[in-house]
Amino acid sequence: MLDNLKENKLQIFIAVLVIMGFALIRNFETQLFYDPFLNYFKDDFTDLPFPKYDVLKLFFGLFFRYFLNSLLSLILIYVLFQDRDIFQFSLFVYVFFLVLLLTAFFIILGFFPDAGWLLFYVRRFIIQPILVLLFIPGFYYQLQKSKK
Repeated sequence: MLDNLKENKLQIFIAVLVIMGFALIRNFETQLFYDPFLNYFKDDFTDLPFPKYDVLKLFFGLFFRYFLNSLLSLILIYVLFQDRDIFQFSLFVYVFFLVLLLTAFFIILGFFPDAGWLLFYVRRFIIQPILVLLFIPGFYYQLQKSKK
């Protein structure tokens, strides 16, 4: 076990840096990104109307945050698995979900003013690196199963 850690010092270091990057994005979210929904979802939003927002600034704020989280996630996936096929599949899925989630977010925002909980969860997938939490155990399981 100790030899395995010594062999993979660089990968462990990069993985720790990526995790610190996730923490920094979360810690400085109010300074880095335009998102009037940060405070909206901290309150009891179930009966409140959506806050006022600038569509273009909101789009680019969400896009930039998703991009940063995706970039860090892809780096982590590549460092952990060092498999080009896994990386390419992950990249495809991240781009697919970018289009799907941003489209769903703005459709809900524009046409469903009473769907606060739905908007909350769609937004959560945009601003948090949830997909990497699903991918890492899934890819690990797949690789372990293919070795047998």
